[in-house]
Amino acid sequence: MDDLYDASANVEREVLTYERFGVAARELAAQVVDSGFRPDIVLAIARGGLTVTGALAYALAVKNCFAISVEYYTGIDTRLDVPVVLPPMPDLVAVRDLNVLIADDVADTGDTLSMVHRIIHDHVKEARSAVLYKKSRSIIDPTYVWRTTDDWITFPWSAEEPLVSPDEAQG
Repeated sequence: MDDLYDASANVEREVLTYERFGVAARELAAQVVDSGFRPDIVLAIARGGLTVTGALAYALAVKNCFAISVEYYTGIDTRLDVPVVLPPMPDLVAVRDLNVLIADDVADTGDTLSMVHRIIHDHVKEARSAVLYKKSRSIIDPTYVWRTTDDWITFPWSAEEPLVSPDEAQG
């Protein structure tokens, strides 16, 4: 896979295609299998972790998935001061004493992943994390990482502008 350079924005980009995503997800799942960890549930950090979670769950034969929605990024390299959990909050009784695999697309600063670990820590048997990408500035080291980069990542599910404006989506 080639890294691309967007001269108009002066931002180096790592571009992930849907085809390469399939390969990445299988390789990430293989890391989980090879480690011997068997998750009971795969927890998506929405929105970016939703596609990763689905792919990992299928590859790991885990049927139980759920999501926690966290808002942090507001644009390319722009974010809120701290991540914010959006309602509804998952019922943590559902993960009591289970092995949980937390999945996200990227551990950029690591703040979101770290926050989700803290939220579920006292409720689960064991929690591990899997991400497609990790950046060197991340405050957390995910258990499973497909690739490390410090470039801005263009994911296939967010490569194009939404079909509706954010105002229209809020209804």
